[in-house]
Formats: sequence, structure tokens, C-alpha cells
Amino acid sequence: MPVTKETVRAVNRLTVRWAEAATAAAVGVAGAVGAVGAGPGNTVFSALGVWPLLAFLADGAHGPARAELADAVGLPAGGGGEGGPAARELLVALRRMPGLDSALGLWTKRTLELREAWEAGLPAEAHGVLTGDEDTDRGALDAWAARHTGGLVEGMPVVLEKDTELVLASALALRTRWPRPFNDFPLRVDHGPWQGRTLLGLSRTGTLLDRVGVADTPGGRVTELTVYGGNGIDVRLLLGEEGMTPGQVLAAGVGILDRRHPVLPGPRLPLGEVGPGVRVVRELSQTPDPPLLDVTTVAYDVAATHDLLDRPGVFGLTSASDDSEGHFPGISAQPLAVNSARQAAVARFDAEGFQAAAVSSFGVAAAGGIPRLRWRTTRVEATFDRPFGFLAVHRHSRLALAAGWVAEPLPFTWG
Repeated sequence: MPVTKETVRAVNRLTVRWAEAATAAAVGVAGAVGAVGAGPGNTVFSALGVWPLLAFLADGAHGPARAELADAVGLPAGGGGEGGPAARELLVALRRMPGLDSALGLWTKRTLELREAWEAGLPAEAHGVLTGDEDTDRGALDAWAARHTGGLVEGMPVVLEKDTELVLASALALRTRWPRPFNDFPLRVDHGPWQGRTLLGLSRTGTLLDRVGVADTPGGRVTELTVYGGNGIDVRLLLGEEGMTPGQVLAAGVGILDRRHPVLPGPRLPLGEVGPGVRVVRELSQTPDPPLLDVTTVAYDVAATHDLLDRPGVFGLTSASDDSEGHFPGISAQPLAVNSARQAAVARFDAEGFQAAAVSSFGVAAAGGIPRLRWRTTRVEATFDRPFGFLAVHRHSRLALAAGWVAEPLPFTWG
């Protein structure tokens, strides 16, 4: 079952909402998930990891909490609404995507009685038990997170308290390899935020000029480079005009993905400096060579954790996190409120490929001689040597799987 266009649009809209909020205060936290090279300003997140959880919560909510959650999900919730069924269909579709592993988990205390209709909407194998012993429960949840991300995320980002009755979580792990690897080299940057640094540079030359394009977006021009993966998962690198915020660049990337912004592709680019980091030149050549695309970028390894309750309005959690009353009668007769909502994510881009993972959780509590020159050839040079954004994308559906911002790339190490 393919992902519907409505669901893709809804998940991508949440990516934009999150990008505009998360990148404003992006802080990499290498210690949280064991990544190397994650520094201040780096971030990575997956709205895809959070969206189904919000949809399931909305399915069991009522009142203002249901309305706010449905707004964040972008589909109607509860009482015959579309959110819950769309989430279930999305989870089935994700399991069939090459290069992508996904899982959903639910843990409850034995004393919490769930509504049969709500529980039936979750995968049968998802349900586990919270014992109430924090060390035991923490060990089980961390093991689940590590197992379902191949160790990329080592722990469940959830706050466990004495009154935590339910934990709802998702795990995503994606991997792709470049059919043509990049060459790595020491990239010495002589301008901009990375001036004076020697970075782990990646370079590649090809003849497919349509892999790069320059888009006109509301916030300014954005250069997009698509790096195709061998299994249908691609990574789109996004370089905005200087002065554009990370949120503007990532939102523009989703707009390009959704075909809302006009893009001038590489074969149609005029000569000169035609976009951020892009230059088109005509050169003399010994042979009648085809046009060439030269790409220079950097390797990165970024990680971040996000507390969704720091910006509850983005995720429709304002009312749902008010513990003065219950908000989820469709989940249980016991009054429940969200007391924890977090995500831990990591992304790695190098000469060989890309991998990323995210674990999202909700805790619910009670309340890369001179020769003769006879011909001319065109060369498009695309250089990413200052902070840029990225989107990992499922090629067929155009679903954004993960997004992030690279402010601190990996350094080049000698030897």
C-alpha cells in the first residue's frame, strides 16, 4: 500500500512547522546519542517519526486537545476522522520501503485499561508492559530504541515518572549508499563561517546537470543538489542566500519537494554566478566533452535531541499536556495527560552514503608543450562550503524522512 498524497503533504507540512521552530535554537548534543562532530548549530529531526504518534493520540483525544492535535497532524481526528487510519496505513507503507526500518511501541502499566477500539488500531506486536521500576523499564525501553535503529540511537528519549501510565514511541532508521561514491579530500575554506578550517571535503564530477537547480522561494534563492541513493532514498542538500535562516532554507526545501517553488535546473542555468554556491563557466577543452557538474561539499555527523513540550503549539500539545484534567477518553477511562514528548535523532553523510535514525516518544501520565584546445564545454560548479540544510527523501512518494542543518561539519584528520 503506497503512502497517499494527502499523508505525504501532511507529514511534510509538519516538517516545515518543526523546521521553522527547531532550527531557531538548534543545539547538537553529541553526548545524548553518541555522535561525533555534532556541534552547536547542528540539528536533525524527523517529523515522520512524530506524526503517527500525534495521529494516534488525536484519535483518542477530546475537546481542545483533539482539535490542536488534529491541526498539527493536518487531518481530522477521532469519530471517523482520517488521522488514525492514515497513521496505520503509513506505518504499513514504511515497512515496505527499501532502506527504511520502522517500528511502533506501546508500553502501559498493568493497571491501565485501554479502550479496545484504540488499542486495536495499533500493531498487535507493539504492546509491552511498564513494571513501575524505573531501572527495569528504562533498560527495556533503551534496548528497544537501540534494536530498532541498529544502535544509531542508544536510548529512549522519554521521562519516566512514578505517574507515567503509558509510553507511545516510534523508531526509524534509514540507510542508503551512493551508486557513485564521492572522493574525500582536505577542504580548506578561505571565507565565511568556516574560514581557516580544514574540513573533510567530498567531491564528485558527473554529466547529469539536472541534479542541481536554483529555486526562487519567498525567503530568497535556494540551491538544491540531489544526491541519489541506490535504494530509492535520496538526500537533497540545500544552500540558501546568505542571511536566510535555517528554517527558511528547510521550508524552501520542502516547498521544492512539493513542487510549490519554481526551479531552474542545471541544463538551463546561464553563465556566471547563478545561485548560492553555483557558478556556470565555459571552458576550452582538448576533446568535445559533454557538460559537467562539479560538486564540492562536506561530510557531516550530526545529532540532536528535542523536547517537543518546549514548543507545544507546533505539535498540538498545549492542551494535551495540561495535567489538571484528562484529555484522552478514547484511550482509557482513566484521566490522562502528556507529560513527556521527545525525539533523539542522528544523521551521517560521507563519501559512501547516508544514514539517519530517530526515536520519538510520548509519555502519558495520570492527569562529499601546451595542448591544443579546440572545443568549448560547459561546467556547473556547485559548492557547499558554508552552513546548509538537508532533507532525506523517499524518491517515489516525495515524503521527507528526515531533515537537518549542518553548521559544524566533520574536520579532516590526517593519517
